[in-house]
Amino acid sequence: MELFGIPIQTVYLYTLIISGSLIILYLFFGDIIEGISEATSFLNPVLVLAFLTFLSAIGYLLETLTEMNSILIIVIAAIVSLILDALLNVFVLIPLANSEESLVYTEDSLKGRLGNILITIPEDGFGEVLIESISGRISKPAASFDNKAIAEGTKVLVVDVKDGVLYVVPHNQY
Repeated sequence: MELFGIPIQTVYLYTLIISGSLIILYLFFGDIIEGISEATSFLNPVLVLAFLTFLSAIGYLLETLTEMNSILIIVIAAIVSLILDALLNVFVLIPLANSEESLVYTEDSLKGRLGNILITIPEDGFGEVLIESISGRISKPAASFDNKAIAEGTKVLVVDVKDGVLYVVPHNQY
């Protein structure tokens, strides 16, 4: 079969080379394209490029290795590409997006958290607090909220955060 006077195998091969090259370029310049994907949330550039790559690779292989009808080959390639694209989205892209968000914290999100003093906080001075969570450990400079000394190893409660410094008070467990 020919498309615009070009053999269909050549069209598949060119599409494979172009879409593969665009995926590599997307790795380098993906942040620029992310703005475009925010405007059109249903068209994720990674999924579109992956679909084209899968479609052209499967189509090229089936045209080269089998004697099936070209219309049947493109239908089979499209169905398999949709399945592979869905699997890529569900098992790779969605978990990656969720894990990226779960590791982010803001200074305001540290208020009310419990931590341990790593370096003693002197009166009117600074020490260091370690806050542990499911996603990891956060070590931040700290000062006493009441301007009182707090010894190393004391469990503390974060009351306020200003300019990257945690203001803490000893946490009394009853």
